[in-house]
Order: sequence, then structure tokens, then C-alpha cells
Amino acid sequence: MSVVFTDETRERAREIIARYPADRSRSALLPLLHLVQAEEGYVSPAGVAFCAEVLGLNKAQVGAVATFYTMYKRKPTGDFLVSVCTNTMCNVLGGQEVYDTLAEHLGVGHDETTADGTITLEHAECLAACDYGPVMTVNYDFFDGVDASTAVGVVDELRAGGRPMPTRGARLCTLKEMAVQLAGFADERDGAVADGGPGEPTLRGLRLAQQHGVSVPGFDPNTPIRSKAEADKAAAEAKAKAEAAKPAPVEASAAPVKGGDGASAPTGVTEPAKPVDATGSTTRDVKAPDDKSPQVRTAETRQPDAGTAVPDAPGTKVPADRTGTAPEAGDARAAEAAGVAANAPAGDGKPAGDEAGAQERNLTEAKAGTDADGAGTADANETGAQK
Repeated sequence: MSVVFTDETRERAREIIARYPADRSRSALLPLLHLVQAEEGYVSPAGVAFCAEVLGLNKAQVGAVATFYTMYKRKPTGDFLVSVCTNTMCNVLGGQEVYDTLAEHLGVGHDETTADGTITLEHAECLAACDYGPVMTVNYDFFDGVDASTAVGVVDELRAGGRPMPTRGARLCTLKEMAVQLAGFADERDGAVADGGPGEPTLRGLRLAQQHGVSVPGFDPNTPIRSKAEADKAAAEAKAKAEAAKPAPVEASAAPVKGGDGASAPTGVTEPAKPVDATGSTTRDVKAPDDKSPQVRTAETRQPDAGTAVPDAPGTKVPADRTGTAPEAGDARAAEAAGVAANAPAGDGKPAGDEAGAQERNLTEAKAGTDADGAGTADANETGAQK
């Protein structure tokens, strides 16, 4: 059935697209998918078509993105998405037990929704909160250090119409309301962001720094964040200062040039100073005797059939047999041809080495055995398989 999105959704879609450059409008696809999910509770085929329409894409391009990210649901989802981490750390701490208890209590499995449409349960591979494990989230808000009983208490309160307070974060909202926020729009509920706070494990590093007097040199927490213009100006001043501090270029040396016999060159002839590299050496760079790349030289020395192989790479030798004689040109090609001849390619789509005669023989013997003693089809198949 065709779904007509509301005028508010279309207006918000235009607002999302306007956030991006005109030639980069397809970058708005991710928030647009959250937007259609906010209206329907999931990304339906109509939602995919809507995103394709407003962005000028085809539905295959939109569907490829919608099916890649797990936050986009492809079937109707409950008001509250309950995700239980069952990855390594949380699992060791009891995450799997929490998930199993909830599944039995709610009567649903992974990615399934209760009959009243309130709860959708899923196990998550990681919720990025190992120091709070076991953890579960409700519409992506955290409940830390849960066990089976506390998790059951949370879902029961949700089904009764309550809104339990997350351990960290703002007050709970429905999945559709959360999708509006993920699309980039503020939560308009009264006091929506007035609650919550950082957990103690998050603040542990700060506590240790304060206890031991650890701080960043010259850091002033009261220093306001500079604007871009101020930051650009400071960077330009620093660059100019660095340019001014550069040493003057080295002038030519006035030392006399020695002739080939050790005698001094005629007066007035000077030799430019030798360049000094980063290591302080004045030795001139000497061009390598061969312009070939190391890969080419290695390949040529290891494959004498190329006809141009020479032992020019340092530390390498042309391959030789036990007598010390290098292989004649063409030996490798002859060996390859012999190998191909001894291993005929498979035909008729069968794997290499699959002999058709053995299969036919097994089938013939199985059929003969059935005709002789009246054995059933299953017996004949088993006999053929054994043979």
C-alpha cells in the first residue's frame, strides 16, 4: 500500500538536503533514512522510494545503504528497542544470561517484537561500554551494570507505560522520537536533556589526574574556544615567526680548490660549499648503477628464462642446480607445460579429479542391487554412497 508522507516530513527533508552543497546532496541520505523511520517506525519500501525521489537516486542505491546499517529497521519495530550486549566482555559478566532471561520473559527472540508492539528485543555485538558491563540500551540510551532481574524490571516498567531513567543520558523517548533526533532535529520535549550525567568509570581518569596533580602544561580550562578567524590569524602569525627565524643561506666557500696533482688551483677560483643533508654529512649523492626498481631486479634474477637476468642485485644469485650450473632458458616453461598436461582441466562443472566413471558405476550397482533384492531407495542410495 502506498504511503504518503506528511508535509512536515517533506519540509524536514528539504531542510536536511539544504545542509549539504548542491552537488553533494546524496550525502543527506543517512539522516533522510532516519527521518522516514521516524514517521513509519521502520524504513519501508515507500520510505526507500521517498528518499530516492527527493535525492534523485534510484531505489537500489538507497536500499543498499538502508540494508547496510543495523540502525535502519526493515520491518515494523516496537516503541522501545531493547538491545543487550552479548559480546566478549559483557558476555563474561553475564550479558548472555540477561538476553536469555528477557527472551523467555517477553516470549520473543532476536529482532522480534512483542504482541502489544511495545518492545523489540535484539542482541548487540558491542555497545562500546565495556567498563559498564553488562549493559543494555533502550532506544540507544544506556542501562549499565544490569543483571537478569533489573533488565526484567526495566521492560516491565516500559510495558506498563513508565519511562525508567537511564544510567547515563536523557529521559527515554520512543524509537520514532529518537529517529527524529538522529535525523538532526532537537528534542522538543520539556526537560528532555535536563537529566543524566557521566558515570563514575568515565570520570575515573579525571579523578586520578586530580589526585596525583597531573595536568597539561599551560592548560587553562577557562580559556574560551577560539573562532575560526582567530585560529587562522594565530596560525598565520606563527608561520611568519617561523619564517623569520630560519637561518640565512650558506654562502660559497672561499677555500682554494686543489688541482689533480694536489697543487692549488689558480687564485680566484673557488668551489661551492658542499650541501649538508639532514644527517650532517657532506658526501655527494651517488646514482645507483642500475635504474631498475628492486622488484624488477629481484624478478629477473629469480627467473632466468627472461633472458635478461643478471646477478646484479646485491646479495642475490642466479638460481643454479646442485652442480652449480644455471638452468637453461626454457626449462621453466617446459616444466609448466608438463604440469598442465598431467592435470587436465575439469569439465561439465565438476571439481578437478571428479571421475564421472566412478559415479556411473556406483549408480549402476545401486540400481542393480535394488532390482535384485527389492531394497528401498534409501538403502540403494546408501550402498552407492559407500561404494
